[in-house]
Amino acid sequence: MVVRVRATDIVREVLDRWQAGIAAHRPDQVAAVFTEDAIFQGLRPYTVGRQGVFDYYESQPVGLTVDYRINEIREPAAGVVLAYTRADFSRPDGDVISLNLSVLVTRGDSGWQIAHYQVSPVA
Repeated sequence: MVVRVRATDIVREVLDRWQAGIAAHRPDQVAAVFTEDAIFQGLRPYTVGRQGVFDYYESQPVGLTVDYRINEIREPAAGVVLAYTRADFSRPDGDVISLNLSVLVTRGDSGWQIAHYQVSPVA
């Protein structure tokens, strides 16, 4: 399958900001990557909106980092990019939590942001 470079660049730019916010333990920076009404499903019950994203990442340990790999990209509509990725979260104690991560990135007045985020365990 041919992946359009622009869509990959968009997802990479958004996920790089997300990744940097996690590494810096800046939940405000992480939350800013999401739309105001984003659906967020981490490893806890889902939340809607940036405050839920902020609370989730604020509760994570200082020193948490994440590396990701984009597996698939789709553009279902103009201004919408869907990405299926693998995210490996490294905890300060050395434990690595590997997850499948899907994000729906949309273009709005604030640029490209995550409108939907969902993780699931790697089988």
